[in-house]
Parts: sequence; structure tokens; C-alpha cells
Amino acid sequence: MKLDYQNIISKVYTDIIAKENFGKVPSYIPELACIDDNKFGINFTDLKHNSFGIGDFEEKFSIQSISKVFALSFVYEKLDEKLWKRVDVEPSGSAFNSLVQLEADCGIPRNPFINAGALVICDILLEICNNPKQELIQFIRDLTGDQQIFFNEKVAASELQNSFRNAAMCNFMKSFGNIKSQPDAVIELYCHLCSIEMTCKQLSMSFLYLANLGKTPSNDLQILSSSKAKRLNAILLTCGFYDESGEFSFRVGLPGKSGVGGGIVAIYPQHYCITVWSPKLNEKGNSYRGMKFLEEFTTQTGESIF
Repeated sequence: MKLDYQNIISKVYTDIIAKENFGKVPSYIPELACIDDNKFGINFTDLKHNSFGIGDFEEKFSIQSISKVFALSFVYEKLDEKLWKRVDVEPSGSAFNSLVQLEADCGIPRNPFINAGALVICDILLEICNNPKQELIQFIRDLTGDQQIFFNEKVAASELQNSFRNAAMCNFMKSFGNIKSQPDAVIELYCHLCSIEMTCKQLSMSFLYLANLGKTPSNDLQILSSSKAKRLNAILLTCGFYDESGEFSFRVGLPGKSGVGGGIVAIYPQHYCITVWSPKLNEKGNSYRGMKFLEEFTTQTGESIF
């Protein structure tokens, strides 16, 4: 039986928005603290070019750590398996900005999605790109088929002014030889990476290559090999939600990635991508309503990778 996704999404959205909206926006990034915390948007896009949204799905927001998936894809395609000598693929079990494991692991971050791992990815971008910011934003625009995607310089500056812990991690990893560039340059690139603004609709479009064996469905551009796409989806499943990744897998059952801007992207391989945005975060730093919506969505559809 063919599922009526639009009807299911509309019903779940209506149910969720009528209930409590717990959590809070992150105060440690002042620019994010100004956002209307009642914003709520969803967009669904499948591999057959069906796309529809509800709520604030066409409003841009700071995607924050979701952008780490793009940076990882860019670097993985260039470095192949050599990448994993500098960053691991294990769940961290600690907060996304924890320094504790770096000493025990001799400066090798547990995975590419915690802050330390993304800092290493940014360091690699500085090594392999002539203009990493421009090349990365163009990579994302090409994935989306939309040239209207930009860094938010105010958010980047706000992050840079409050990046003391990231600076500590970056310098600590440099002491182990796992950061090659100057830490200031790495942190500046990292803050810009997190400042990228996109809509739910743009995000759903941009992640379709991970639902389509590494290939963009609109023009058959091979972004990653099918094997690499499979591996990246595996890391999303086990590490995409910091130390709540197991909970997300348990409740939702799809690979995905969250950001402290309140966005969540979830992928059903070989079928579709769905994006949710709601700024209030739970204690683990993931969107409260976003988690609730996706749990109920996969319950209603009966679709997950398990």
C-alpha cells in the first residue's frame, strides 16, 4: 500500500505543535538566542522529486553541526580511507565539546561529528583547498541546486567570540600533531562552517545523495561512491546526535544529523530525506520537537532501517 506521506506529516505536525514545547535555545551563541523559539517547519523530499513542506519550512536558519556532514563528504571523497587515521568512527558517549577523551585517545577524535572531529576535518580542508570556504559553500550549492546559500557572518563572529573550548581542543590536538594548520585558521573556518544558513527544503534536497547511493538524483552526479555513502550513513546512525545517538536510533531508526540551531535531517536510504526545524533543544542539544516529530513519523509510516 502506498503511503500518503503528506497526510501523515500534516497530522503529526498538527499533533506536535498543539503540545508542550520544552527545552531552550542555546545561550552560548548569542546570535542563536535571538531566534523565535516557536518556529517549526518540516520538509520531505524523495528520490522521485516529490517535495512538500509544512510550517516554517522555507525560512532559513543556522544549520550548525548539520554542515559537518557536507565537510566530511567533501574530505572523504578526496582522502579516501586515509581519513580515518586522523579521526575515528566511534560514538563518543560524551558531550559534543568534551576534552576528556582527546587525552586518552592521543589527540584522535572519536568521530567526525563531535567538535574535535569537525576541527580535524576543517584542518584537512585548509590543507587540500585553495579557498576552503568558497569551495565548501559551492559544494553545498551544487548539491542543493541552489546558489542562494551563504554563511551568516554575524553568527560566525558570534561563534568566534565564544570559541574558547574549541580553541582549547584545537591547540590540544595540535600538541599531538593531529592539527597541521594554525589553530586560529582552523577555528575561523569551523565557525563559518557552523554559520551556514539553509531552509528545511534546501536541506532535504541537499542530503538526497546519501539516500541515493552517493549520487544526486537530479543530475546523477556521483558525490561519493556507494560504499562511502553507506559508511557515512552508518556514522550518522551511530554518531549523528552526540551522546543521544543511541536514543535517536532506538526511537526513530534512521540515519540523521542534528544541529544546535534546532535542525534535524533524517535519511531513509533509497527512498527520501526529511528535515525538521524547531529551535528549542533538549538537555542533549537536540531539537525537542524535532525528535518528537521524527519518532512519531516513523511510527506512523512503519519505515526505518531496522
